Amino acid sequence: MARFEVCPPLIQGAQLVEDIPLTDLQDYIDWGPFFRAWQLKGKYPAILDDPEKGKEARSLHQDAKAMIQDWTSTKAVLAKGITGVFPAHRVGDDIEVYTDESQSELRVVFHTLRQQKRQPATRPQLALADFLRAREEGDVDYVGAFAVTAGIGLVEVVQGFEGADDDYNALMAKMVADRLAEAFAEYLHQRVRKEIWGYAAEESLSKAELIKEKFRGIRPAPGYPSCPDHTEKESIWRLLDVSKQVGIELTEHFAMMPAASVSGLYFAHPEARYFALGVLGRDQVQDYARRKEMTLTEVERWLAPHLAYDP
Repeated sequence: MARFEVCPPLIQGAQLVEDIPLTDLQDYIDWGPFFRAWQLKGKYPAILDDPEKGKEARSLHQDAKAMIQDWTSTKAVLAKGITGVFPAHRVGDDIEVYTDESQSELRVVFHTLRQQKRQPATRPQLALADFLRAREEGDVDYVGAFAVTAGIGLVEVVQGFEGADDDYNALMAKMVADRLAEAFAEYLHQRVRKEIWGYAAEESLSKAELIKEKFRGIRPAPGYPSCPDHTEKESIWRLLDVSKQVGIELTEHFAMMPAASVSGLYFAHPEARYFALGVLGRDQVQDYARRKEMTLTEVERWLAPHLAYDP
C-alpha cells in the first residue's frame, strides 16, 4: 500500500448528529433498492416512465415521498446518529484505536481478516487494517466509525398501520425507513469527508456520483464481504457509546434495533476500496480467534458461511 499524507480530523472524537429533517435525507436516497423490494426491476428514474411498470412505480414513489413528508411534519419517525474520528494504527491485522494522539490509552481494537481469494501477482491480499499506517511507522493515523438510525418511533407507526389492517402502509413504512437509514449513512459520510475529518473539503459530487461512490474513502460495515464478522459491531458500540447516545441496541445475534439502522467504519486512504475475502482457512480463523480472545468454536460459528473447511 502506497504511503500517503495523513489528514488529521478537523473535529476529533464522537459527534452526535440529530434533528436532521427527513426531507433533507430524501435527497440522498438510492431509490433502486426500494423498487426492487416491490419486485419492480429497473433503473431509477427511468423506471418511472417505463411503459409497463411506470404507473405502479410512480404511485409507490409518490406514496413514499408523502410518508417522508408526513414524518418530517409530525416527527412520528426520527433519525439520529453518531460518528467520530479517532487516532489509530495498524498492528498486524488489527486496528488499535486510541483515546488521543499520545496513543497512551487504548480505546478499542478492531480485528480484521485478510483476503484469501486468489489474486493476480500484482495485487496484494488485502485486510482492512492495510488502509492505516503501522504503529512502527511512528506517525499517527486515524479511523472513523458511525452508527445511524432512521427508525426511532417506527415500531409504533408500523403497529398503528397493522392495527388498522393497513398492510400496505405497514410494509411501506418499513421500506421507507430502511431507505432513509441508508440515505443517512450517505449524508453523514459526506459530512465527515468535508466537515468533520475534512480530507475532501472541496468535494463536489452529484447525487448520481455519490450513489456510484466516486468519492475518496470507504465505509465498510460488519457483515460486508471484507469484514463478515458481525461481532465487530460491539467495538463500534463501545467506541461511540451508541446505545446510550443514539438508542440503537444490539441483539444477542448482533442485529441492530431499530432495524432501520446502519453502522460501520470510515477509511480515508486514497487507495481504500471494497473487496471480498474469499473463503477462510483454518489457520487464519485460529489466529483470528486468538486475537479476539474468543474460542475457536465461537469464531467458527460467527464465520460459518465463510469457512473453507468443515469445523
